[in-house]
Amino acid sequence: MASVLSVRDLAYGYAGSAQPVFRNLDLRVEPGEFVAIVGQSGVGKSTLLRCVAQLVPAARGEVELAVPSEATARPFGFVFQDTRLMPWRRVRGNVACGLKGLQLDATQRDARLREVLSLARIGELADRWPRQLSGGQAQRVGIARALALHPRVLLMDEPFSAVDAITRQALQDELLRIWEQRHPAVLFVTHDIEEAVYLADRVVVLAGTPAGVVTDRSIDLARPRDRAAPELQAVAREITAAL
Repeated sequence: MASVLSVRDLAYGYAGSAQPVFRNLDLRVEPGEFVAIVGQSGVGKSTLLRCVAQLVPAARGEVELAVPSEATARPFGFVFQDTRLMPWRRVRGNVACGLKGLQLDATQRDARLREVLSLARIGELADRWPRQLSGGQAQRVGIARALALHPRVLLMDEPFSAVDAITRQALQDELLRIWEQRHPAVLFVTHDIEEAVYLADRVVVLAGTPAGVVTDRSIDLARPRDRAAPELQAVAREITAAL
């Protein structure tokens, strides 16, 4: 089966900078695979996602995203750290905003909204304004908005970093529940190595100046995982050492 995302020889640099942020970057994500990207600040983790989403232009290299055969889906959905909810739209309107341009009639659109609101467990919040949401609820809305696109790959840029530790663990488990039900491919950026090991099938470590892939580690731990398990902690220490 073909990869849903293929990155080849990718490089990115800021205008006027003497050297790129990263270069010679190669990465593949397979259908249904959960891949986490970790690395210290400044190595280009978030920039990599933005290059994949074509929000910023790469200096060199190629990004190939699998294009859905149906006109009712998109190649990717993006979940941002700061949720980026529009304050003038209620939850339902925020989730629906990405559906514009997809070939869905009114009945299909309403069914899609009910589907993802239920999947993210925010159906009872559909008529609230963003200002009425907690941080965890707002992030669930962001996830639902991305899932409404039926994406081949879900791009997630440190989506849980702005919430407290208890909410973060709850959102991690919610994400895994959704992923196990729908199995989109996920490319997940995080600073938290234990989070990466808990969630992912593979952890890719970016390091160096310019940055590149220094470790691509399969996480062969059975699911469901225990955050405190010695095996998980051992893998987290190994990945930390690669930084």
